[in-house]
Amino acid sequence: MSIHTMTSEGTDHLSEHEIVSPEEWLVARKELLKREKELTRLRDQLSAQRRKLPWVKVEKNYVFDGPDGKETFAELFAERSQLVVKHFMFGPEWKEGCVGCSFEVDHIEGALVHIEHHDVTYVAVSRAPLAQLEAFKQRMGWRFKWVSSYGSDFNFDYHVSFTKEELAQGKVDYNYRPIDASIDELSGISVFYKD
Repeated sequence: MSIHTMTSEGTDHLSEHEIVSPEEWLVARKELLKREKELTRLRDQLSAQRRKLPWVKVEKNYVFDGPDGKETFAELFAERSQLVVKHFMFGPEWKEGCVGCSFEVDHIEGALVHIEHHDVTYVAVSRAPLAQLEAFKQRMGWRFKWVSSYGSDFNFDYHVSFTKEELAQGKVDYNYRPIDASIDELSGISVFYKD
């Protein structure tokens, strides 16, 4: 019997996988490590380019329903200079939030204290009415701030929610390109700065 080092790519064709000595494996692993380091450097360069992108001024006066009542977009920053908005898929007619979005925000709880100490506020925004959001949030045991954009253009303006008319056309603008329209809500992250 032998035990093999595996990746997370699945178990298809495991019986056909190449078996080598530890020395041969180390040579192959070091070669792959070089490529991984190249990818890391390229990702760092791409991240630097993303940070240098020009900004767009938010001109609309968006208002949200929050746990403490009506809040303006500026108030969502909570005295910090940066705001990360999680566009959480939860439409007004939905019974519960998106499974994928739920999995994602399950992992934000532990990072919140660190994010906030770096002058960043994290807020989830959905179109479902606040009562639905609060009930789902309580069920899931989450503590992050979650506000409703119900009745607002916010999610539509940031191309994560789509009108019946847009869906009827068969294509929607999402992630900076037209895609096939199949659902009225999609996920996203938007980042804002307030001076």
